Amino acid sequence: MAERVDGNAIRTQRTRTRVLAESLRLFNELGEAHVTTGMIAESLGMSPGNLYYHFRNKDQIVGELFARFEERIDVPPPVGAEGPEAIEDLWLYLHLMFEGIHEYRFLYRNLDDLVGRSRKLRERFNRIARRKRDAIVALCEGLAGAGLMHASPDEIRALAQNVLVVSTYWLNYRALRASRPNASPGGDEDRALGEGAYQVMALVAPYLAPEARRHLDRLGRSYIE
Repeated sequence: MAERVDGNAIRTQRTRTRVLAESLRLFNELGEAHVTTGMIAESLGMSPGNLYYHFRNKDQIVGELFARFEERIDVPPPVGAEGPEAIEDLWLYLHLMFEGIHEYRFLYRNLDDLVGRSRKLRERFNRIARRKRDAIVALCEGLAGAGLMHASPDEIRALAQNVLVVSTYWLNYRALRASRPNASPGGDEDRALGEGAYQVMALVAPYLAPEARRHLDRLGRSYIE
């Protein structure tokens, strides 16, 4: 006997998905602090009561979006290349990280306020940061083990921490430099992501062996010309 499909559950899930997608769009465009549940409901053409049925408040929406962000950004570091091309593993990992940050950029543009309002979000963000730091350390240790990077364990740990600092606040810096709110100064989205990865890789560059440094320069040339 075929399993019965629950139409109400499907419609509820579709509505929740629509609410989350539109909330993400509004949060990214206007900033989470400037968006109310009433604005979300109006944008979706639904009543505030209908929205309340699915999400009781804005913090609940933020929590759901953060869970999606956590899943989106929790990708393992790529491993496989050998020789100078191994630097591409770190480059790719950083680029993927910046893609996730950009997709959920409202979290980073209002980070201090969001984690200040929610201890749970603070703990979850710190968990993400620890995993990212450990992944960057592992990639750098691999480069060092292959003779492509000259850095002590302490220098690698400090480098990983600096990478996280720059990547965490890169979007805020770009927004500050933009000609108008929420605009990116110069270039399209792909270029902006590449620029972020390049700025972070500039922290790594002084520790690279000459051959790996030349390969990095070739990778980053399109973002600085």
